[in-house]
Amino acid sequence: MFKATVIIRRRPSILDPQGVAVEKGAVLLGLTNVKETRIGKYIEFTVDADDKSTAEKEVNEYCSKLLANPIMEDYEFNLEKV
Repeated sequence: MFKATVIIRRRPSILDPQGVAVEKGAVLLGLTNVKETRIGKYIEFTVDADDKSTAEKEVNEYCSKLLANPIMEDYEFNLEKV
């Protein structure tokens, strides 16, 4: 069994409206040095696989078909044996 941690981010060329809104909030709080805020997703789950290559294949499929929008987002993941 493996523990997967996935980070999903909008591609740099895609506008991040959540990041823009949070950055405007920072300015209202007087935090004027905060720039280029981007909001992403952090996801954890386990994969019941016997070997790492099988787990990697399953995580890639899960991310590309369900967790991330391949048109707008990139993802990276890490696997740890548990």
